Amino acid sequence: MSTTEIAAAPAKPVRRLVKRKTRITIYLDDEVLQQFRSLSEQSGTGYQTLINAALRTRLTAPRADLCMGE
Repeated sequence: MSTTEIAAAPAKPVRRLVKRKTRITIYLDDEVLQQFRSLSEQSGTGYQTLINAALRTRLTAPRADLCMGE
């Protein structure tokens, strides 16, 4: 295929990925945020990714384990 043929070829449509995350604002205790940032530096993983993983782990725990302060 020549460069002229390549330039004349129709462009393939760009497939957009499904949005899987939503931007929010959340207030966290300073100590909690500092702990996640420290873990982030140690592991090389972003602190927001670590927070998301911790929330996922908590949400997939058995329901009896989700009761707080009781």
